Amino acid sequence: MAEASGILQTAFIPTLSQNPYPNLNQYYSPLIFKRNKTTFHNVRCSLSTTETATKTTPDNSIPWGCDIDSLENASALQEWLSESGLPPQKMGIQRVDVGERGLVALKNIRKGEKLLFVPPSLFITADSEWSCGEAGKVLKRYNVPDWPLLATYLISEASLMNASRWNNYISALPRQPYSLLYWTRSELDKYLEASQIRERAIERINDVTGTYNDLRLRIFSKYPDLFPEEVFNMETFKWSFGILFSRLVRLPAMDGKVALVPWADMLNHSCEVETFLDYDKSSQGVVFTTDRAYEPGEQVFISYGRKSNGELLLSYGFVPREGTNPRDSVELSLSLRKSDKCYKEKLEALKYGLSASQCYPLQVTGWPLELMAYAYLAVSPPSMNRQFEEMANAASNKITSKKDIRYPEIEEDAMQFILDACESSISKYSKFLQASGSMDLDVTNPKILNRKVFLKQLAVDLCTSEQRILFRAQYILRRRLRDIRSGELRALRIFDGFRKLFK
Repeated sequence: MAEASGILQTAFIPTLSQNPYPNLNQYYSPLIFKRNKTTFHNVRCSLSTTETATKTTPDNSIPWGCDIDSLENASALQEWLSESGLPPQKMGIQRVDVGERGLVALKNIRKGEKLLFVPPSLFITADSEWSCGEAGKVLKRYNVPDWPLLATYLISEASLMNASRWNNYISALPRQPYSLLYWTRSELDKYLEASQIRERAIERINDVTGTYNDLRLRIFSKYPDLFPEEVFNMETFKWSFGILFSRLVRLPAMDGKVALVPWADMLNHSCEVETFLDYDKSSQGVVFTTDRAYEPGEQVFISYGRKSNGELLLSYGFVPREGTNPRDSVELSLSLRKSDKCYKEKLEALKYGLSASQCYPLQVTGWPLELMAYAYLAVSPPSMNRQFEEMANAASNKITSKKDIRYPEIEEDAMQFILDACESSISKYSKFLQASGSMDLDVTNPKILNRKVFLKQLAVDLCTSEQRILFRAQYILRRRLRDIRSGELRALRIFDGFRKLFK
C-alpha cells in the first residue's frame, strides 16, 4: 500500500479510515504487558521443517514476501482471493506510475460507486485463527495487545509458508516495506536532521525494539519451541511492524476493529481523494465509495488519512509531490527560555503532558490556537504570573474546550517569538538542502548506491515541502508584525498631535 517513493498502543493506529480529529502530537510508547500468574506447560507446535523459514538470508533480508513491484505474486494473490470468496472486481493489479503496484480500473467506474466488497473471512484481525494454535493461546493468556499480537501472528504465519492459509497474501507483501523503521540512525541523522520527523522516527524504532525485547523476555524465551529466535527476531519484527504501520486499517463500522485487508491494501494514496475504507454492513464487506469517475486503465486511489508529508513518510515511506498535499504541515519546536526569571513558575503551570520544549504543527493555512497560547506563556513578563496557568491550559491540545485567548499587550512579543523559531528552523532546512547536492554517494555497491540516492531524494522532497510551509508562516508573521507596529506608530502620532494641540 503506497508502495511508492514520491501505537504501538491502541490509541494510535496508522489508519485508512477518516479521523476527523487528527492529533499530530500523539505518539506511542513501549508496551507494558500484564504479568499472568498462570502456569504454562511447554508445548511444541508441529511444523514441517522444509516449509518453515529457519533463518534470514545472509544480507538480513526477510525470507518471505516479494520485490515491491512483483506482479507474479500479486496475480497469485488475486487468484487465491477469488477462490476464497472475493467477488468479481472492477479493478485489477497492475504496474502503475504512482506506486509500483496498484489497483487499476478494468471497466468504467462511476462517481459514488461502491467497490471492493472484501468479506470478513479474508481479514486478518486479533481474532484470526492461528495455524500454530498453541502459540496464539500463549500470547492471549499473556493479554498481549492487538498490535504486537498481530505482528507476531504475521511472522508465525509467514514462517509456515505453504502450510499457512495466508501464504499467497504474505508472498505478495513487500520483503522490505518502505518505512523509516529501515533507516539506520546515521541515515536519520544525516538526511532528516532538520525535520522533527527524525525524532518521531527514532521514537518509533525504539518502541518497536522495546516491544520486541519485552515479548522476548516475557514470552518467547519461556517458549523457545513455539517462538524460536531464528524466526522471531528483531529483523522479522521490524518487517511485521512495517507491514502493520503501512497496511493496518481501523474500521469504525466494526467498533474500531483493526485489520489487515488483503486486496484493499493494494490501493495507493492520493492527496486529491477524500474516500476512505470502512466496513459496509449491508454488503458485509470492506468497501469504499468513489468520489470521482475512473476510465479503464486509470489507477484507482483512496486516502490514507489527512496526514502531513512527514507522517506519510514515517508510516508509508513516500512523500507526495510538492504542493499537492493540502493537509501538509511541519512541526515547529518552541521552548521556554531558561534565562526567564519566571522559568520555574511557567514550567510548573504546564499540564496535560506539556513540557519546556513543545512541538506544534504549522499548516499551509495557519497554525493552531495552542501554539499562540504557548508563545504568550513563553514571553509573558512576571507581572502576568496570574495568567500563566490560563496560558498553559490553552496551550494544551488535550483539553476539550478550546479558548482563543488574546493578550494584546504582549502580542507583538509572542509573534516575534514564533517568527524567531520559524527562522531558526528555516536555516536548518537551508543548510541541509544546500549540502544535499554535494553529499558523498561514492560507493562501489550499486545496491547501496541506489538506496542512498533513494533516501536522499525522499529527504530532499520532505525538507523542501516543510521549508515551504515555514516560509509561508514567516511571510504571514512578518506582515502581522508590520501591521502591529504601524498601528502603534499611528497611535503614537495621534497622541503626539493631541499633546501638541493642548500644550
